[in-house]
Amino acid sequence: MKDNFSSNSLQYAQFRPKYPAELCRFLESLSQKREAAWDCGTGNGQVARELAKFFKWVEATDISRQQLDNAEKSSNINYSLQPAENTNFPDNSFDLITVAQAIHWFDFTQFYREVNRTLKSGGIIAVIGYSLFKSNEQTDDLINHFYHDIVGSYWDPERRYLVEGYRKLPFPFEEIKTPDFEMEFCWDFEHLIGYLKTWSAVKHFQNKHGKNPVDAISGDLKNAYGESGVVKFSILLRVGRV
Repeated sequence: MKDNFSSNSLQYAQFRPKYPAELCRFLESLSQKREAAWDCGTGNGQVARELAKFFKWVEATDISRQQLDNAEKSSNINYSLQPAENTNFPDNSFDLITVAQAIHWFDFTQFYREVNRTLKSGGIIAVIGYSLFKSNEQTDDLINHFYHDIVGSYWDPERRYLVEGYRKLPFPFEEIKTPDFEMEFCWDFEHLIGYLKTWSAVKHFQNKHGKNPVDAISGDLKNAYGESGVVKFSILLRVGRV
């Protein structure tokens, strides 16, 4: 599994969007029991923190120590440094397994083997992600140009699964129909810039050229976006039962 996010883990914790409680409530409603959940590729624990409100115990794993160090702690969350494809959890441990904005980095065959091993019979797996955000029309035009034309060649090949809305992702489970979810935020301009700087393609560009490409568009982007504005993300969601 690639680790593209250790080097800016603090910014990731500060600026990445938070998942809505309604999403976790929906997943909780599908679970036969609410004893234990596992959030793989947890990053700074955004989903784990929500799951902890509904499940007695949550395991949260990641391969980035820096990400885990920036995770918000809770008495019923255990953070551990483990790859999602090979964990030390006992068989039949979990009622729910989630992976948010991370599965495209995994080895699917090995991860799904681990899912089948650690999920209880009838357990739920939820693959979560989010699309490119929308704002006002002028901002959207600038972001689309930045995404495709400036940093487009710096996205990892695995990004295509997100672009395809996870619809072409291998998913060998009994699939469950899901409602549509959306995240909407009022961000000030500095938060928007901070979020853009967490993109993996931005980091790859910066590593190659020694400068951050976000800085080149910040003036035009501020004129388009203003001091604050609304951003909306459509949530990508596939849910299955073992």
